[in-house]
Parts: sequence; C-alpha cells; structure tokens
Amino acid sequence: MDLGLKGKTALLTGASRGLGFAAAEALAKEGVDIAINSRNEEVLSKAGDKLAQYGTRVVSLPGDVTNPKKAEMLVGGTIATLGKLDLLFTNAGGPPPGAFESFNDEDWQHAIELSFMSHVRLIRAALPFLRRSEYPSVLTVTSISVKQPIPNLVLSNSIRAATVGLTKTLALELGNEGIRFNSILPSWTKTERVENLLADRAQRKGTSVDEEIQAQNEQSPMGRMAKPEEFGKAAAFLLSPAASYITGVMLSVDGGTYKGLL
Repeated sequence: MDLGLKGKTALLTGASRGLGFAAAEALAKEGVDIAINSRNEEVLSKAGDKLAQYGTRVVSLPGDVTNPKKAEMLVGGTIATLGKLDLLFTNAGGPPPGAFESFNDEDWQHAIELSFMSHVRLIRAALPFLRRSEYPSVLTVTSISVKQPIPNLVLSNSIRAATVGLTKTLALELGNEGIRFNSILPSWTKTERVENLLADRAQRKGTSVDEEIQAQNEQSPMGRMAKPEEFGKAAAFLLSPAASYITGVMLSVDGGTYKGLL
C-alpha cells in the first residue's frame, strides 16, 4: 500500500531512540522529510545520521520539551529548515516509577509538564502551519496505562489520561478543518525506558531483570513484548493520508495485553 507520505514533512519529539526513533525511521523510509528532537544532542545527532541514509532531509533540533518556550522554537526550526509542516508526532519520556506517597507537588508538576503540557504547547505552536497542509495530522503518544493502569506508575497512569482527553477533544474541535488527531497507546515494548522500568521492578521484588522480562512476556497473548518497529509502522499509518478518515482514535499497540472490550 502507498501511504501517500512521500514529500511530506514531520516534526517528531522524543525521537532520538525508542518509540520516537522507530516512528521517525518508518516515516523516513516512506520519503518523509523529518525534524527530530530530544534532550541529548549527541544521541540526537547519531539518530539523525541513521535516518539520513534513507535519502530524505533530516534536521536535528535538540531541546527539553518541558521548557515552555521550546515548542515554538522546535516548530520554528522545522519551518526554517524544511519549509513546511504536515505531520506532528508528540512524544516525551515518561515520568519516573513510584507509589503515590513517594511523590510531592514538585514531582507531580514536572510530570504534568513532561507528559501533558508538552503536547499542549507543541500542538498550539504547530496549528498555524498544519492549517496550510493538504493532509495535516497529529499523533500523540500516551500509554496503555490510560486504559489499564500499570502498578507503581501513578504519575504516568494519571497524567497521560489527560493527553487522551486532549487528543479526542481536538479531533472533535478541529475535524471540520481537516486536521486529524489520534493517539497510540503502546504497551510493553523493547525500549530503554522499559528496561529501566523492569530493572526497578526487579529491585523492588528481589528478582532479576531476566525474570521480569519473562513475566512481562507472559502477560501478552503473543508471548512477547512489542518491537519498536511494530510501533513505528502503526504510527506511520495513522499519520499518513492512507488513514484520512481516522481521527479521534486511541489505538492500543499492545499485542492483546489489554483485556477490556472497549
């Protein structure tokens, strides 16, 4: 299937590795010009070099999306270097694990900045340019935890749900302008963040990381965690013109881990 992505331009945050890089790579393979962002400039530069091998234009825009001014800078940098913006992929590393009573107000506020306000600011900064696109699309990255809370992740369970509410509301509010808004709800995927979460779990339980990986694999009907590229392909489809009548969807990419009906 031709996804209709060739010649489009995308901005992806949190894209130097893990899920964000997987989405950027899937788009690059489809001929999308890409602006990628993350906090670590060195890792981001290496990611940009990998993406450039697919023959598209790639620009690296380092910065912390919890900085209130960074959204406009990232969108402005994309326009200045690539000339337009068709696709926006909003993603950021998740809040730390921990139980409810282990976090203070400052912890909660930082998690809100990271996992909610970063989406708000990026979308707000991008809208004027998305309105100029023939096929504008926004994809927020949340978590399966918005449907099925994950133990010891109270910050993520709580705050990512707000991003789902934002995504659905904007799909309704701006659908008449042709701008689509969807979200992917990934489950356990083989990324650095998941490795860190399972290491934390192993430490708390007195087990090994390998034991926790096996236990997590057994939670999926498919008997394994997702590969980042499986997430990336789903992201590329939802962002693409091939998904032109899909908006307001919260797509679980979880191998059937979520047991609910809706």
